[in-house]
Amino acid sequence: MSGIDETAVQDDGFDRVLGFTVPGRNARGRAIRLGPVLDTILAAHAYPDAIRHLLAEALVITAVMGSLLKHEKSQLTLQAQAQGGVVDLMVCDYLDGELRGYVSFDETKLAAVGSNPSLSTLFGEGYLAFTYDLAAKDERYQGIVPLEGTSMAAACESYFARSEQLPTLMRVAVRTRGERCVAGGLLVQHYPEGEEGGERLHVKENELEWEHVAVIAGSVRHDELLAGDLSLEQLVWRLFHEEDEVRVMPMAALSRGCRCSAAYYESILSKFPEAERADMRSDEGVIEVDCEFCAKTFPISL
Repeated sequence: MSGIDETAVQDDGFDRVLGFTVPGRNARGRAIRLGPVLDTILAAHAYPDAIRHLLAEALVITAVMGSLLKHEKSQLTLQAQAQGGVVDLMVCDYLDGELRGYVSFDETKLAAVGSNPSLSTLFGEGYLAFTYDLAAKDERYQGIVPLEGTSMAAACESYFARSEQLPTLMRVAVRTRGERCVAGGLLVQHYPEGEEGGERLHVKENELEWEHVAVIAGSVRHDELLAGDLSLEQLVWRLFHEEDEVRVMPMAALSRGCRCSAAYYESILSKFPEAERADMRSDEGVIEVDCEFCAKTFPISL
């Protein structure tokens, strides 16, 4: 039985994703732990605890799914739109290890539902949209799944089962203490013969190989996903140490990645006709552009 190469083990760190495969089970996965980067993203807005928890979960999911993209400059955008609930809109995206996200919500509705609202209370009738911008092919495609179940992770499992036809297990844990927030996650998927791009394995109740992987991965505990003294490599090995082989692939470090700038907005606005730009200007002749991700306003003189 072979273990994880100790030379590949990094410190527990936070703000990183670890890729791994279990070749004997034709499974691949991602493990993640977010810390300071998460605090930085959340600090841009004075979110109440319930919204901070929700956005933290969404950022874990975005990072895990985004890290599955193979080519640089490819981007994943996760967007939740809803009606009748607390949240109006939530957007997160991932690009080469850079994360960002924000939530628009109704403060009055949130105050009326208590401190621990359910997913259906937060979103009412809503859906998750996954938009992939693939740089290598210069293509974009989108998958949509209803926001149903007890968590966003469960909705993502449904997305992979319905749209990608990939048996998938996803676990997310979030802990908030005062102004600090820590989050972790685990994603495991099954491929026939371990081949990405091959004929996909449809979800089957009696698929024994996948059932074994799902049971093992599903045993991960909330505190293991968040434990600062347990590296991601150690977490993966703790789960799959009885397998013949486990391979790990350290991936790009995660960072807060709001890509807004005055120059960027100038390039966008310059494409508008002058008459439209004139309507946008204030009495002082300035176009003010708000970035929801970083909560900054950019005065553009154009």
